[in-house]
Amino acid sequence: MTSMEGRVRRAIFDDEHEAFREAVGTFLDKEVVPHHDRWEADGIADREVWAKAGSQGLLGLQLDEKYGGGGTSDFRYNAVIGEEMTRRGVYGAAFTLFNDMIVPYLAAGATDEQRARWFPGLCAGETIAAIAMSEPGAGSDLQGIRTTAVDAGDHYVLNGQKTFISNGILSDLVVVVARTNPDAGHQGISLLVVERGMEGFERGRNLDKIGQHAQDTAELFFSDVHVPKANLLGEEGSGFVQLMTNLSQERLSMAVASAAACEHIVEMTLAYAKERTAFGRPIGKFQHNRFVIAEMATEAHIARVFVDDCIARHIRGELDAKTASMAKYWTTELQNKLVDRGVQMHGGYGYMTEYPIARAWLNSRVGTIYGGTTEIQKEIIGRSLGL
Repeated sequence: MTSMEGRVRRAIFDDEHEAFREAVGTFLDKEVVPHHDRWEADGIADREVWAKAGSQGLLGLQLDEKYGGGGTSDFRYNAVIGEEMTRRGVYGAAFTLFNDMIVPYLAAGATDEQRARWFPGLCAGETIAAIAMSEPGAGSDLQGIRTTAVDAGDHYVLNGQKTFISNGILSDLVVVVARTNPDAGHQGISLLVVERGMEGFERGRNLDKIGQHAQDTAELFFSDVHVPKANLLGEEGSGFVQLMTNLSQERLSMAVASAAACEHIVEMTLAYAKERTAFGRPIGKFQHNRFVIAEMATEAHIARVFVDDCIARHIRGELDAKTASMAKYWTTELQNKLVDRGVQMHGGYGYMTEYPIARAWLNSRVGTIYGGTTEIQKEIIGRSLGL
C-alpha cells in the first residue's frame, strides 16, 4: 500500500500544507525519531525537544504571531503534525495534545494579561502545558468532577486529585477542571491554571501503562493550593461550556491520528506479506492473506475519506458533536481491529516488540478509551438521533 498516503495528493491540502509536511517530517526524523527508543525506556521525553519544536514553529499554531505562535486557525496544519508523528510511531513529545487539545482553551479563554504572561513561553516550548480532567472516580463523566476550588477573595483554594494526565510530569502549566460551585451542576465547573511550584501542588508517579511509554502520564494532587483569581481561565462557571466547545476538535484530532495509523498498519502488513515466505512463496500470495489485506486496505481507505471530510467540515465550522464522535469511535475501533490482524499476519514476529507492528498493537489499545470511551461516543451519537 505504498501509494495510499503521502504519495497521492489529498484534495484537502494545498501546497503550503505539503511544504509544512515536509518540514515537519524533517524535524521529526532529526530531533524525535533517533531519541524515541530512549524515551520509551525512560518513560518520558526530553524537555529539550519542546524548545526545538518551538523554534521550528510547531507549537501554538493557533496563537498570535506576536507571542511566537503560528497565527492560524487552519486545522490542516495541526493534522499534518499528527499524521507525520503517527506514521513514525512517535508520540512521546505530545505536540498534538498541546496544539489540538490545550491551546484552544487558552486561545479562547485567556485574558490579555494571561496571554502576555504565558503564551511566549508556550510557543517557544520553554513552558509545557497539560490539561487535567480525569479523576479516579470521574473519567468520561465530566459532571462527576469532585475537585473543588473555593473562593477565598483574591484566590481560590484548590483541593482534589487528577489521574491519567498526559504531560503530567513535564508540565509547567496545568489547566485544571474544578468545581467552583457545588450546587450549580455543570454551571459550577471552572478552569483554573495551576503553575509549577505552587504550594500544595504535587505530582504522583509516572504511571506504568501497557503502551505509549514515552508519553509521561501522571497522577496530580492538589492540597489547599492557592490559585490566584488571575489564573481563572474564562468566566467562573463557564468551564463545562468551554470543554464541550472544544471536544469536537479533540475527537477529530484523535481520528486524524487513527486514520493515519490504520494506513501505516496496512503498509507494514503488506510489506511483510511480500517479504515473508512460507511453503516456497510469499505469504501474501495465499488467498486468505491476500483477502485479509484487501479488506484492511479498503477499510483504511474508508477511514481516510471519512476523516478528510471531517477535517473539511471542521475548517468550515460545520463539524458537529455527533459526527466528531462517529469519527473518534469508528477510527479508533478500526485501528485496533487492523493492528490485531497485522500482528496475526506477522505470526510469532508480531509478538516481538522489536517489530513495529507489535509496538503499534501496544500503543493502539488506549485509543478507544481516552478522549471519551467508545461507549460514551455511541451514547452521544444515539442521543443526537433522538434516542
